[in-house]
Amino acid sequence: MWSKNPALVDNKGQVLLSNTTDKNSFKKLAIADPKLAPYGAAAVEVIERMGVIAKVRPKLVQGDSIGQAFQFVMTENAELGFVAYSQISTDGRITQGSAWVVPQNLYTPLRQDAALLSLGKDNAAALALIKYMRTDRAKTIIRTYGYTL
Repeated sequence: MWSKNPALVDNKGQVLLSNTTDKNSFKKLAIADPKLAPYGAAAVEVIERMGVIAKVRPKLVQGDSIGQAFQFVMTENAELGFVAYSQISTDGRITQGSAWVVPQNLYTPLRQDAALLSLGKDNAAALALIKYMRTDRAKTIIRTYGYTL
Protein backbone atom coordinates (compact mmCIF):
# COMPACT_ATOMS: atom_id res chain seq x y z
CA MET A 1 0.00 0.00 0.00
CA TRP A 2 1.55 3.28 -1.08
CA SER A 3 1.06 7.02 -1.00
CA LYS A 4 3.05 9.76 -2.67
CA ASN A 5 2.64 11.64 0.61
CA PRO A 6 5.68 10.72 2.74
CA ALA A 7 3.71 11.09 5.98
CA LEU A 8 0.45 9.26 5.14
CA VAL A 9 1.30 5.56 5.42
CA ASP A 10 2.86 3.97 8.49
CA ASN A 11 4.61 0.61 8.56
CA LYS A 12 1.50 -1.18 9.91
CA GLY A 13 -1.20 0.05 7.53
CA GLN A 14 -3.01 1.95 10.27
CA VAL A 15 -4.11 4.59 7.77
CA LEU A 16 -6.84 2.18 6.71
CA LEU A 17 -8.25 2.39 10.24
CA SER A 18 -8.16 6.20 10.40
CA ASN A 19 -11.32 8.25 10.79
CA THR A 20 -12.21 10.76 8.09
CA THR A 21 -11.40 13.57 10.53
CA ASP A 22 -7.88 12.32 11.28
CA LYS A 23 -5.07 14.37 9.76
CA ASN A 24 -3.73 11.14 8.28
CA SER A 25 -6.98 10.19 6.59
CA PHE A 26 -7.58 9.72 2.88
CA LYS A 27 -10.45 10.33 0.48
CA LYS A 28 -9.60 7.82 -2.26
CA LEU A 29 -7.98 4.38 -2.19
CA ALA A 30 -6.92 2.97 -5.57
CA ILE A 31 -7.01 -0.73 -6.33
CA ALA A 32 -6.87 -2.81 -9.48
CA ASP A 33 -10.16 -4.42 -10.56
CA PRO A 34 -10.43 -7.55 -8.38
CA LYS A 35 -12.32 -9.37 -11.14
CA LEU A 36 -9.54 -8.81 -13.67
CA ALA A 37 -6.32 -8.36 -11.71
CA PRO A 38 -4.75 -10.61 -9.07
CA TYR A 39 -3.39 -7.54 -7.26
CA GLY A 40 -6.93 -6.17 -6.97
CA ALA A 41 -8.22 -9.44 -5.54
CA ALA A 42 -5.36 -9.41 -3.02
CA ALA A 43 -6.16 -5.80 -2.05
CA VAL A 44 -9.78 -6.68 -1.34
CA GLU A 45 -8.63 -9.68 0.68
CA VAL A 46 -6.39 -7.43 2.81
CA ILE A 47 -9.17 -4.90 3.39
CA GLU A 48 -11.58 -7.67 4.39
CA ARG A 49 -9.10 -9.38 6.72
CA MET A 50 -8.38 -6.06 8.41
CA GLY A 51 -12.11 -5.65 8.96
CA VAL A 52 -12.35 -2.27 7.22
CA ILE A 53 -14.23 -3.16 4.04
CA ALA A 54 -17.41 -1.26 5.01
CA LYS A 55 -15.40 1.85 5.91
CA VAL A 56 -13.16 1.72 2.85
CA ARG A 57 -15.66 0.68 0.15
CA PRO A 58 -17.00 4.24 -0.46
CA LYS A 59 -13.43 5.47 -0.95
CA LEU A 60 -12.40 2.83 -3.51
CA VAL A 61 -11.46 3.81 -7.04
CA GLN A 62 -10.74 0.96 -9.41
CA GLY A 63 -8.29 0.80 -12.23
CA ASP A 64 -8.43 -1.93 -14.85
CA SER A 65 -4.93 -3.04 -13.87
CA ILE A 66 -2.27 -2.59 -11.22
CA GLY A 67 -0.63 -0.11 -13.59
CA GLN A 68 -3.71 2.07 -13.64
CA ALA A 69 -4.11 1.84 -9.84
CA PHE A 70 -0.50 2.99 -9.54
CA GLN A 71 -1.18 5.86 -11.95
CA PHE A 72 -4.09 7.07 -9.80
CA VAL A 73 -1.78 7.38 -6.80
CA MET A 74 1.21 8.69 -8.77
CA THR A 75 -0.90 11.53 -10.18
CA GLU A 76 -2.46 12.07 -6.74
CA ASN A 77 -5.99 11.47 -7.98
CA ALA A 78 -6.05 8.98 -5.10
CA GLU A 79 -4.04 9.64 -1.95
CA LEU A 80 -3.48 5.97 -1.30
CA GLY A 81 -3.41 2.73 -3.24
CA PHE A 82 -2.50 -0.92 -3.35
CA VAL A 83 0.29 -1.12 -5.92
CA ALA A 84 3.05 -3.56 -6.83
CA TYR A 85 6.18 -3.18 -4.72
CA SER A 86 8.19 -3.22 -7.95
CA GLN A 87 6.45 0.00 -9.04
CA ILE A 88 7.65 1.97 -6.03
CA SER A 89 11.03 0.50 -5.21
CA THR A 90 14.55 0.26 -6.52
CA ASP A 91 17.05 -2.20 -5.10
CA GLY A 92 14.58 -3.15 -2.39
CA ARG A 93 13.98 0.42 -1.14
CA ILE A 94 10.92 2.62 -1.51
CA THR A 95 11.90 5.45 -3.86
CA GLN A 96 9.38 8.07 -2.74
CA GLY A 97 6.37 8.66 -0.54
CA SER A 98 5.36 6.25 2.20
CA ALA A 99 4.40 2.60 2.08
CA TRP A 100 3.30 -0.41 4.03
CA VAL A 101 4.55 -3.75 2.79
CA VAL A 102 1.47 -5.86 3.43
CA PRO A 103 2.23 -8.98 5.48
CA GLN A 104 1.87 -12.20 3.53
CA ASN A 105 -0.67 -13.59 6.01
CA LEU A 106 -3.26 -11.00 4.91
CA TYR A 107 -3.66 -12.26 1.34
CA THR A 108 -3.28 -15.33 -0.81
CA PRO A 109 0.17 -15.37 -2.44
CA LEU A 110 0.34 -13.99 -5.97
CA ARG A 111 2.15 -16.37 -8.27
CA GLN A 112 4.16 -14.90 -11.09
CA ASP A 113 5.63 -17.47 -13.43
CA ALA A 114 7.50 -17.75 -16.70
CA ALA A 115 6.62 -20.39 -19.23
CA LEU A 116 8.16 -21.46 -22.49
CA LEU A 117 5.48 -22.02 -25.09
CA SER A 118 5.86 -24.79 -27.66
CA LEU A 119 6.25 -22.13 -30.37
CA GLY A 120 9.45 -20.98 -28.65
CA LYS A 121 10.94 -24.38 -27.87
CA ASP A 122 13.57 -23.95 -30.60
CA ASN A 123 14.11 -20.21 -30.09
CA ALA A 124 17.61 -19.64 -28.68
CA ALA A 125 16.69 -16.31 -27.06
CA ALA A 126 13.60 -17.77 -25.36
CA LEU A 127 15.61 -20.74 -24.08
CA ALA A 128 18.35 -18.42 -22.81
CA LEU A 129 15.81 -16.29 -20.95
CA ILE A 130 14.22 -19.30 -19.25
CA LYS A 131 17.68 -20.60 -18.30
CA TYR A 132 18.66 -17.18 -16.91
CA MET A 133 15.43 -16.90 -14.87
CA ARG A 134 16.51 -20.03 -12.98
CA THR A 135 19.89 -18.59 -11.92
CA ASP A 136 20.68 -17.30 -8.45
CA ARG A 137 21.41 -13.86 -9.89
CA ALA A 138 17.94 -13.61 -11.46
CA LYS A 139 16.32 -14.89 -8.28
CA THR A 140 18.13 -12.21 -6.26
CA ILE A 141 16.89 -9.49 -8.62
CA ILE A 142 13.34 -10.84 -8.42
CA ARG A 143 13.45 -10.79 -4.60
CA THR A 144 14.76 -7.19 -4.48
CA TYR A 145 11.58 -6.13 -6.25
CA GLY A 146 9.42 -7.76 -3.60
CA TYR A 147 8.54 -10.97 -5.37
CA THR A 148 8.81 -14.35 -3.68
CA LEU A 149 9.85 -17.56 -5.36
